[in-house]
Amino acid sequence: MLTSQMVKDAALAAGADLCGIGSMDRFDGAPKEMDPRYIFPEAKSVIGMVFRIPRGVQRGIEEGTQFYQYPSMAYGGINEIYAPAVLYHVGKLIEDYGYEAAVYRNTGARGCVSDMDATPGNTLSPEEQIQVMEQAKKKTDHHRTVQFTRAAREGQVPPDLQFHFRLAGVACGLGEMGWSKMFLTPEFGPLQRLAFIFTDAELEPDPLYSGKPLCRRCMMCAKECPGGCLSTTESIKVSIGGKVCEWGKLDEWKCYAFYTHGGRKYNPFVPKEVWDKNENGDLDLLEGKCQANEQEILKVYSALEKYFPTWVGYNMAKCGGCIRACVSMLEKKGGCMAERFEKPLRTGKAWAMDR
Repeated sequence: MLTSQMVKDAALAAGADLCGIGSMDRFDGAPKEMDPRYIFPEAKSVIGMVFRIPRGVQRGIEEGTQFYQYPSMAYGGINEIYAPAVLYHVGKLIEDYGYEAAVYRNTGARGCVSDMDATPGNTLSPEEQIQVMEQAKKKTDHHRTVQFTRAAREGQVPPDLQFHFRLAGVACGLGEMGWSKMFLTPEFGPLQRLAFIFTDAELEPDPLYSGKPLCRRCMMCAKECPGGCLSTTESIKVSIGGKVCEWGKLDEWKCYAFYTHGGRKYNPFVPKEVWDKNENGDLDLLEGKCQANEQEILKVYSALEKYFPTWVGYNMAKCGGCIRACVSMLEKKGGCMAERFEKPLRTGKAWAMDR
């Protein structure tokens, strides 16, 4: 007989840092396009796994000296290498007991609903699709939703469904949402990635996290955001299994522009004269002179992509703003990361370049 403890033991032995289990009914109320029950309707349990981000990969960004380790190790390494290996191992255990294991790693894929503004994907005619694809050849595309999609059968959501990883982490009892919209655990604060398995095995669920609140509502995540993307007053609330999850309202388009390019104070890969010249107003978005949208982001990419590979900049400002600010505050007295390390991540002011 397969038990929850067997699954957890297997996950931890394979390399996960934490493992929690939730029941699928905790997703009641989720939008259809983000409800994982449409992926595997027979699933009874969701298994969530946490993979810690070593604090040390932030050191280069904290000092402004080295930027590769966070995107390569804390993003690509976990999502593409470490987590899939553990999912594979635990999935085999589940299927050896006669149950199905629908593994789900962080693919970075896009769903039929935009993860920026929640608008649905295109439902164009074949003729209109051809026109859009012809136009797309003339520019670099950075769409945040799948271009063309339709349901495979009546009553089904389109096949490119993407569920909310952080809320699924809440459903597994692993932690809670912070004001920054980052997922927080009592063990690692915001420093982790998540991966999941959905199974038709009916496993004993863990209770939702009910310990000391992890987010201190200090608003440092908002204050240190290079783009001012996070509200300190407006919030989003969602209920998961009866637990109300709340986070600050985020300008997702603006966040996308800044965490991939950082702005002039956080991007040493672009010459200062390029920022100063701002030819054709291509960098107005990063200078706070226009409203964030896909078209403005494309202008930024076109103007700056010659200076550094996107992989270097990816998560540059995100790590430099909300995440490191959160780590710094949670290491202070009373925070969930207090006394975990011999020395704090930050001993002075947050790093930034002269304009």
